[in-house]
Amino acid sequence: MLLSTYGSRGSVEPMVGLAVRLRELGAEARVCAPPDEEFAELLAASGVPMVPVGQPVRPLVVSVKPGSAAGLAQRAADLIAAQFGPVAAAAEGCDALVATGPLPVTAGARSVADALGIRYVHVSHQPVVLPSPYQPPPARRGRRLPEDMDDNRKLWEVDARNANEMFGAVVNAHRASSGLPAVDNVRDYAFTDRPWLATDPVLSPWRPTDLAVVQTGAWMRSDDRPLPSDLVTFLDAGEPPVYVGFGSMPLGGSKELARVAVEAVRERGLRAIVSRGWADLDVVDDGDDCLAVGEVNQQALFARVAAVVHHGSAGTTTTAARAGAPQVVVPQGADQPYWAGRVSSLRVGVAHDGPLPTVAALSALLEAALLPGTRERATAVARTVRTDGTTVAARLLLDAA
Repeated sequence: MLLSTYGSRGSVEPMVGLAVRLRELGAEARVCAPPDEEFAELLAASGVPMVPVGQPVRPLVVSVKPGSAAGLAQRAADLIAAQFGPVAAAAEGCDALVATGPLPVTAGARSVADALGIRYVHVSHQPVVLPSPYQPPPARRGRRLPEDMDDNRKLWEVDARNANEMFGAVVNAHRASSGLPAVDNVRDYAFTDRPWLATDPVLSPWRPTDLAVVQTGAWMRSDDRPLPSDLVTFLDAGEPPVYVGFGSMPLGGSKELARVAVEAVRERGLRAIVSRGWADLDVVDDGDDCLAVGEVNQQALFARVAAVVHHGSAGTTTTAARAGAPQVVVPQGADQPYWAGRVSSLRVGVAHDGPLPTVAALSALLEAALLPGTRERATAVARTVRTDGTTVAARLLLDAA
């Protein structure tokens, strides 16, 4: 089995989880991923062979202005070429190719699978990109959706045209060189009529549509790494602290956000753990009530915190929900407003409306998240979150093969 992805940790780690489960069930599995050092270390520690594809993604995420389309065409062309290059070479002899990530990746990956005559599966780790009459499509970089159109089906038709204009010519040029016919709907071709949705059905319910979506449950990698000794010492030294982290988000106002978060936590009389992440957040002073940490086992850490303040990625939301930790979501973009809404709807936490809260606003959100009722609700929901997502997906693949 070959698993292909390109993106930040939220795109890579689920594929590692599936690869590990496939190998446990006796299949060979390898992952095509960006050549960032942290991804290479993650795959090596998991015992999964890695095929480096494309350029490191972290420098790109940190350097590109959010929402900017500058350089997008060339980056898309490079991603498509990579699917027809190293990914195609790695797929030789495989029984299936599973792909996730930007449309240039998945459209190229399906083309490779078709050329080799092997099974192809498109997977999304969040539902907002899948066409549905119940939600509008997310905007593509450099392409505005009509502001006077409120029919979701028509908006998805616009999105399909935008996708063709942005990526169709390059995809079809590579397909022609591989002896494949042109496709006239790049998005729907990449998604197929039976895409997989790797999200928890309680945290992220999918309403039936024209697509025969297969919801497997979230692909979570089991993490048994011990917490660093300095972190354990900090946790043991007082009441459960509040975790503050924004993962792979670059956060232009990161230093200010770190200050706001720490002050809000202190205003509630609590201690804080600040995750550095890709924004390189840090504590604002040398107070002994705050600790900055790097990459750690969130599954173990979230079980010991009073609340989790985060950006609302699929992975962090699901990990916090599984741990029964109340959440405060400060969404920055992409699918994060969706997850913020789900946290609020399930009453396992609260969400901020806007990218940068004030100290007073974040303190008030923390107060709500720390109410006993919120903790009780989070604990109840945690018992419903499935833990077999990778097993379901792996068995579907193996049965098909």
